[in-house]
Amino acid sequence: MRTEDVRQHLTTPLTSPAYAPMVPRFTDREYLNVVYRTDPDALRAVVPEPLRVEEPLVRFEVMKMGDVSGYGPYTEAGQAIPVGFEGERGEYLHAMYLDNFPATASGREVAAYPKVIGSPALYVDSGALVGTLDHGSLRVATATMGYKHHELDRRQAEEQIGVPTFMVKTVPGYDGVPRVQELVRTRITDLTVKGAWTGPARLQLFQHVLAPLADLPVLEVVSASHILTDLTLSGVEPVHDYLKGAAS
Repeated sequence: MRTEDVRQHLTTPLTSPAYAPMVPRFTDREYLNVVYRTDPDALRAVVPEPLRVEEPLVRFEVMKMGDVSGYGPYTEAGQAIPVGFEGERGEYLHAMYLDNFPATASGREVAAYPKVIGSPALYVDSGALVGTLDHGSLRVATATMGYKHHELDRRQAEEQIGVPTFMVKTVPGYDGVPRVQELVRTRITDLTVKGAWTGPARLQLFQHVLAPLADLPVLEVVSASHILTDLTLSGVEPVHDYLKGAAS
């Protein structure tokens, strides 16, 4: 394989790439969101500068991807933290767990999503929408919400999931020192809300050393939503370089 041919590949193995070289389109992406109040000191301990924590809130989400170009259906769960950056309000993606390796690999390599393998699920059980996350054989999160109790204004639903998101991109060098370490921003585009509901909800988090969601404890459930969408994820742009200590 010639050098110029090697340069055309974005991922390895060169002859069987880990994921498709495309921008995925999500069809029938279904959310269960539970926003809860947590310990402000615990929150500040995990949110990196220059992001600012404005309220001690966390959004636990479970997303069931009905169909995704390049990856097929899969499910994802994680925590997003409302933050501010240079006058802009958004969310910091703290941790994401999913059951699809190509989506995990591309999310980490092409973008900066903090994705690792887990076993999330989203389903209806006896009148409740249930979202769970397991790590290996152990349960680390269980969320329940009354199934479609009340319609949610679709503009509010768009505002909930359409805010800019921030992530930290770290690429290690061979000497163990980061080659790249940046704060990046992205957002959802081509968003269509096909249905949105709200209702009472509960959330339990369980201690696990490799999936430490419970380090941000649930003190009070603030709100919950169930949203069905079609959407596209735009690319990322760097907004702060930690190695230079200045904005990009």
